[in-house]
Amino acid sequence: MKKYFFCGVGGSGMSALALALKNKGYGIGGSDRSLDAGKNAEKFALLKKNGISLFKQDGSGLDETTDALVVSSAVEETVPDVIKARQLNIPVVKRAEVLAGFLHEHNGIAVGGTSGKTTTTGMIGHILKQAGVDPVVINGGVMLNYADGDGMGNVILGNGSFCVIEADESDGSIELYRPAVSIVTSVTLDHKPLEELRVLFGDFVERATVGAVLNADNADALALKDRNPNVLTFSVRGADADLKAESITPVENGVRFALDGEEVFLPVIGRHNVANALTAIAAADMIGIPRAESVKTLATFKGIRRRLETVGVTKKGVTVIDDFAHNPEKIAATLNALKDYDGRLIVIYQPHGFKPTKIMRAGIVESFDRGLSLDDTLIMQEIYYAGGTAQKDISAADLVRDLERTGKRVHFIPDRKKIVSLVKGLAAKGDRVVVMGARDDSLSDFARSIFEALS
Repeated sequence: MKKYFFCGVGGSGMSALALALKNKGYGIGGSDRSLDAGKNAEKFALLKKNGISLFKQDGSGLDETTDALVVSSAVEETVPDVIKARQLNIPVVKRAEVLAGFLHEHNGIAVGGTSGKTTTTGMIGHILKQAGVDPVVINGGVMLNYADGDGMGNVILGNGSFCVIEADESDGSIELYRPAVSIVTSVTLDHKPLEELRVLFGDFVERATVGAVLNADNADALALKDRNPNVLTFSVRGADADLKAESITPVENGVRFALDGEEVFLPVIGRHNVANALTAIAAADMIGIPRAESVKTLATFKGIRRRLETVGVTKKGVTVIDDFAHNPEKIAATLNALKDYDGRLIVIYQPHGFKPTKIMRAGIVESFDRGLSLDDTLIMQEIYYAGGTAQKDISAADLVRDLERTGKRVHFIPDRKKIVSLVKGLAAKGDRVVVMGARDDSLSDFARSIFEALS
């Protein structure tokens, strides 16, 4: 039995892979700084319950019987687990390398793109699960249909031949995957320049052995059509495509649209989620699941945690929402979805990473300028810093100054207590308060604290 030790096992992607390997009979141990700090006790209790041995992040969990130390792309050589592995000549491998090996043991469906990956992965997993395919699904977020299942809801532990994964491009690891089906939801500026993304996604599409699913509404994604002989395209904007959503209509509890002349109901809001649904239907179609069956299943899809997730509605009629949007495309999608409904927006946005914020500065400003009305309010926290050697040569205050020139109501407030005080003074009946940002696990707690303060 092969033994893997995961450094940072509490991370969403790391824990999902660790649980999937454990389910296949591997010996799994792990460490995490949050565990050492006494944080997220419920998360680590679930991992332990599922048979994963937990240790302090001091190297004590590794010994001569450990076959490999699994690390994320962000882990540095100074971490005690890495130092111990080097001393014992234990191979140090990236999570993406282990995930690629796992994927290649299955009929793999890999969901790539700069937006929509997590939701699309959850939708495909739900379709395959309900179709009786018994898939393994390794996701980067909590799938609400399976939140009370194995692990933390970020994994479905099937024993069938199919495996669905979220394929990340931000660290270039997408180049490791050779799936049966490659999916490109979009190609837009994110963590890497467009020129580099076009190469990564083009090669990713070419490596698919069964076929690829591409977004016909995104020029850079559609441009990859000739890279694979078997391609299905989708559109929500009337483009020429194999799957086209028509008559898209927001309703109180989701969205309705027509596909192949039949009405479809999706219980999550937003045109971007219609695009995600078409992606999932196309992927399932490519492996032989009828579209009608996929449509029926998606009517029961509950969504993904922190993707326009309602924290609660106060007695005064203020809705608090927790959302993962962080790049220009995701911000625009969230704001467009919310603007389908009445009510002012009070958005609290925390950029993440100094380099990504610098790259995306103009796009983030443009998305907020276009998506917010003059009655809305935007509050920016300082850029989230996760540690390391980042060059802190930009501040969220710079983005706020850019937006002040547009006439929008915008504030730079690094102190969360002061943000809560401002929101309490601003929020009125019918308003939606949206906490928006990525990477920082405390954002969900912040959203809940705002709801409690308003209640």
